[in-house]
Amino acid sequence: MTGTHAPSADQVPAARWRKSSFSGGGNDCVEVAEGVPGLVPVRDSKDPHGPALLFTHRAFADFLAGLKAGEY
Repeated sequence: MTGTHAPSADQVPAARWRKSSFSGGGNDCVEVAEGVPGLVPVRDSKDPHGPALLFTHRAFADFLAGLKAGEY
């Protein structure tokens, strides 16, 4: 998956998508997928067939650490 455009979530066939238990069951959530070797796919639950962001495990861990530290 290379190029200048984000792949659609449908182009990540091995992904098993999940929402946080803190999401409250609404549809304004970020979903994270498991099952894609070496990558952490992320998508918007309002648009499950829309673009997916693909992070390395390290980049995603750094992003989460920044969130917890209040950097964003």
